[in-house]
Amino acid sequence: MKRFLLTLLLLWNVAAHAVTLEQLQQRFASQPVIRANFVQVRTIAGMAQPLVSRGQLLIAQQQGLWWQQNTPFPMTLILDDKRMVQSMSGQPPQVITAESNPQMFQFNHLLRALFQADEKVLKENFTLDFQDKGNENWQLGLTPKAAPLNKIFNRIELQGGAYLNRIQLDDKQGDKTDITLSDTRTEPGHLTDEERARFAPTP
Repeated sequence: MKRFLLTLLLLWNVAAHAVTLEQLQQRFASQPVIRANFVQVRTIAGMAQPLVSRGQLLIAQQQGLWWQQNTPFPMTLILDDKRMVQSMSGQPPQVITAESNPQMFQFNHLLRALFQADEKVLKENFTLDFQDKGNENWQLGLTPKAAPLNKIFNRIELQGGAYLNRIQLDDKQGDKTDITLSDTRTEPGHLTDEERARFAPTP
């Protein structure tokens, strides 16, 4: 009887600490602003060496995604609900709007959903394989359901704990992208004046 009660207690303890996708979304929803460093490694079919880039990113639930690549060359990317702006040193910003390229913005919307673990958007576009890895760690595999995503990706995989730590993209051309996030910060929980200015409309 004691062994049976002990087994029940252990099972309850494991279940109590298991992570679900719903809990994960709630956790991310409570993080209105996320700042992190990134290392992106792109392995391209036919190329001997992978392409490695490093920089910082900022995800604000109300404003969008700011991606600042520092190496191997400076490049800034801003994504929000209406536009994508790419800026490179010495060149005028390239602006793409939702009206001019709706397919691009479907992907942009998806990209933000990945960072925020938006269950509704992810279920609309993917078959989900969520696994609790123990100790508050988790893994979410995404297999595209329909075009255009199933024409681009074989699979997308997210890994993390308290925060999203890694994104792996496996595409149809045989290329792979591995994005590792580190030094994730959620404080302050609002944008600073300097951060807010990053999302200001391009003149």
